[in-house]
Formats: sequence, structure tokens, C-alpha cells
Amino acid sequence: MPKQKIVEDIRLKLGEQIERTQHLIRLIPPDSLTWKPQLQTTSIDLAHLLGHLLDCLAGFCAVFNAVFPDQLGHLAQLQSLPVNHACEPQEALDRLREYTIHIEQGFDLCTDHDLKRMIPSVFVPEGESLLTLLLGNLEHLINHKYQLFFYLKLLGLPVTSQDIYHWRGTPAGEKKE
Repeated sequence: MPKQKIVEDIRLKLGEQIERTQHLIRLIPPDSLTWKPQLQTTSIDLAHLLGHLLDCLAGFCAVFNAVFPDQLGHLAQLQSLPVNHACEPQEALDRLREYTIHIEQGFDLCTDHDLKRMIPSVFVPEGESLLTLLLGNLEHLINHKYQLFFYLKLLGLPVTSQDIYHWRGTPAGEKKE
């Protein structure tokens, strides 16, 4: 099957976000998992943020399971894995890799034509388009990736925009801010 332009663009953007999220997770100081910002609003600690990042990727698996239940029915078993729990960085990295493998299987089946299919969801039982569900899950991941970036900044780590964004057109080794 020829590559589908829109599906491929979404796949690549998600891949970039996953890679940058994994990069940020690797920067977490081992002794800071129970740290959380002291804000007036309720905040979660780093370990629970890692567990929530798992929930972000589990959402993609749930969507692809709903769209391709015959081919990806095995994704239903992922729902039994813990998410939104206190999580060590290595567990988060391992699970992100596992989810990524399953997400790639979903993208392999997906065509640009599929993006307009209406899929019932937990939030909209009458259904939303597959494109809307994929973009919503991407937005969810990006928001919490930024939360992790912000936490690392508050911890005093020297993170920059290169730690959060994939820079296109920047020669290897050249910094762009």
C-alpha cells in the first residue's frame, strides 16, 4: 500500500514527540521522583507525571484498537497495564517503547481515507473522526511533555528549547534557540 501523506505526517510528528519525551525522561535526576512544584494549585510529583505520560500513549492504542479491532484486537490487553501511577524513569521508557511498537502497527493499517471515519469514544459516545481522536491524543502528549520540561526547569536543570522540540533543517551539532 502506498504511503498516505496525512497519516505519515501525523506518524512522524508523534514519533518526534515520543523521542523528545524519552529524552526528557532520561534527564530526570534519580533522587527527584517525589519532587513536585510548590504551586497554589494541586500538582503531581514527577513519578506520577511519568505514569500519566503512559496514559497519553495508551490513548493512541485505544483509538487504533477501536478503529481496527480485527487486526489490532491484541491492543485491548494493554488496558490492563497500569497508567497514572508513580513510575520509575526506566519503566516509563520501557513502556513508551512498547506502546510505540503498537502505535506503529496502527499507523501501518491506517490510510488518509480512514481519518474521516467516526469512532465512538469515552468522551463522545456518538463518535468523533479518527483524525480528531489522533490529534487530541497528540495534544494530550505534547501538553504533558511540556509539563515534564517545565518541571525539569523548575528543578534547575539547564534544559532549552532543543530538549523539547525537534529542529528541522539544523545541521548536526549546530544549536538553535
